[in-house]
Amino acid sequence: MTEDIGALAEEIRALVRERDAVVFAHNYQRPEVQDIADVVGDSLELARRAAASDASVIVLAGVRFMAETAVILAPEKTVLLPRLDAGCPMADMITAPQLAAWKAGHPGVPVVMYVNSSAEVKALTDVCCTSANAVEVVRSLGVPRVLFGPDRNLGRWIGSQLPDVEMVLWDGYCPVHDVVDFERVAEARDAHPDALVIAHPECLPAVTAAADAVLSTSQMLRFAAASDAQEFIVVTEEGLLHALQKAAPGKRFYPLTPSMVCPNMKRTRLTDVRDALLDDARAVTVPDDIAAAARGSLERMTAIG
Repeated sequence: MTEDIGALAEEIRALVRERDAVVFAHNYQRPEVQDIADVVGDSLELARRAAASDASVIVLAGVRFMAETAVILAPEKTVLLPRLDAGCPMADMITAPQLAAWKAGHPGVPVVMYVNSSAEVKALTDVCCTSANAVEVVRSLGVPRVLFGPDRNLGRWIGSQLPDVEMVLWDGYCPVHDVVDFERVAEARDAHPDALVIAHPECLPAVTAAADAVLSTSQMLRFAAASDAQEFIVVTEEGLLHALQKAAPGKRFYPLTPSMVCPNMKRTRLTDVRDALLDDARAVTVPDDIAAAARGSLERMTAIG
C-alpha cells in the first residue's frame, strides 16, 4: 500500500507539536523520512543533538543503538524508535561478556568502541567514537595500543592514519560496506571517469585505498558541497544520496551497482514515525546502571572532533 506522504507529513508535524517532540533521522533513512525530520545527521550529530535537545520526546528514525545512545545521553526524555525491530548486525557482533573476556586478556589496554554497539558494550568501554571522529578519539588517548571494535575495517582505517598506534581489532564488520570490493569501485570509475570516489571507512582497506577521500557521511556532505568536482561515486549506503543532492544541488552522485542498501535502516516508514508518536509503546529504555556506566564513554566521544 502506497503511503500518502503529504498527509502523513502533516499528521506527523501536528503530533510533534502536540507532544513537544523532535524527530531525528539518520542519513541512511528513506528520503521521505529524512524530509519530515527536524534533524538529519550521522551518529555523532544525532548524539550531540539528543544531549542538547530541550524537547520532551525524541523520535529516533534509525536503529536501536542510536535510540539507546539518545536514552543514555538524555535520560530525562522519552526516546521513541519507530521500528523496534530495526537493529544493527555489526552491533550484534560483540556482546558485553565477549568484551569483558577480551579486556581481561589485555589488561591495561584502553577500549575504544564504535558507537555502533549495544549499551551493555558501551558500559565496559573507555571511550566511544563515530566514523567522523574515530581518528581523533584514538589520537587523544596518547597510548601505543588500543582495543578497538566491533568494526575491523574502521579500525584498520584508523591504524593507517595513526601508524604509531597498534590497533588490536575485534572481527566485526558492516554487511553493507564489507561486501564492496576493489573491482566494483574500478568498474564505477570506468563508467564515470570524471567522478571522485568518496568511500566510508567501514569499507575494506582495498576500497578505502582506492578512494579519493575516505569520509563519514557528514564529512561526505561537506566535501561534496565544497569540492570543485561535479561528479562523485558514493561508496556508502544509498540513503545518503538524497542528502547529498540537497547539499550540492546540480552535482551528480552515482551509487555503486547494485545499490548499497541497509535493510534495517529502510524498515522505518512515515506510518511508523506517526504511530510512534501516538503513544509510548515504542519507547526504548536502558537500565539505570548500564546507562550510568555507558554515559562517560559517550560524553567523551561527543566532546572530541
